[in-house]
Amino acid sequence: MDTSKQEIAATAARLVVEEGLEYGPAKRRALRDLGLPVRTALPNNDEVEAEVRDYIALFCADTQPQELQALRLLALEWMERMSQFRPHVGGAVWHGTATRLSDIYIQLFCDDSKSAEIALIDHHVDYEPRMVTGFHGEQVEALSVHAPSRALGEEIGVHLLVYDLDDLRGALKPDSQGRTPRGNLAALRRLMEKQKDAG
Repeated sequence: MDTSKQEIAATAARLVVEEGLEYGPAKRRALRDLGLPVRTALPNNDEVEAEVRDYIALFCADTQPQELQALRLLALEWMERMSQFRPHVGGAVWHGTATRLSDIYIQLFCDDSKSAEIALIDHHVDYEPRMVTGFHGEQVEALSVHAPSRALGEEIGVHLLVYDLDDLRGALKPDSQGRTPRGNLAALRRLMEKQKDAG
């Protein structure tokens, strides 16, 4: 990685951890903060994630594992609540780089795109529909909720991304590092057990 990319990745990582920014906005802001030209080549997400891991190890090693566990617990609650829609958790909560500022992203795979919304209404959950970028770079409907985390004592953004049932097949293809990009309820429970044993 060349020097400017390295610098952008490191600055973006700080913004991800300290301010809870997503990777895309963090890279763009890092570019601006460093005063680099708009056309400067940006690091890819894997390069930013490597810097995020380094930053957490250096500055947040004493707090981040508990925060991650609390977020995974909250993700588990929501996945159990929405279990009929084959929920899968992805992003920083799944990959282990989440902090208390991270949002939770859960993909739902529905026979009928409105059914998840109806389930939230039936549970009297206030949500905000919005469009977000999906795992193929396409626009996907998300139902966003402010969910209280008892362990963290604050509200966390939980985004339920509504996919078609057919999308489930492509959802588990390994990412560029050969990792499963998201996990279902059983996989998340296994991950949390492993984290508990290591802790």
